[in-house]
Amino acid sequence: MSFTLHPRLAAGSFELGELLGCRVLLKNNAIFPWILIVPQVEEGIEDLHELDPETYGDVVVVIREVSDFVASHFHPDKLNVACIGNQVRQMHIHVVGRTEDDPAWPGVVWSFEGKREYRASEVQSIRTAWEVFTDQ
Repeated sequence: MSFTLHPRLAAGSFELGELLGCRVLLKNNAIFPWILIVPQVEEGIEDLHELDPETYGDVVVVIREVSDFVASHFHPDKLNVACIGNQVRQMHIHVVGRTEDDPAWPGVVWSFEGKREYRASEVQSIRTAWEVFTDQ
């Protein structure tokens, strides 16, 4: 099976790595600690219930790992985890750290129009932290 990351996901994020058949991406919006998990599955599989049991199990493990990373690195008040895909149909899961003082609180981040792109040094710092976290 060949896998191609959706151009919109690729353009709006930075690669952090790969874990259990999933691409792990940092969304390029520094307002929120926001990581995308993109299972490398066949085109047309869009929702979690469509995964075979083994792949589903792997994706859940990755969701937990990414959630643990966001919680320990960014220290949010709350984690939001969702597999929405209304605009980009390629399966991807959002893991977003929220704080009570973020500009979208208590609303959703999905349609929040504010944005601040990451500086290269910030991306590198998060990549390094991710690498250290996943090497444990």
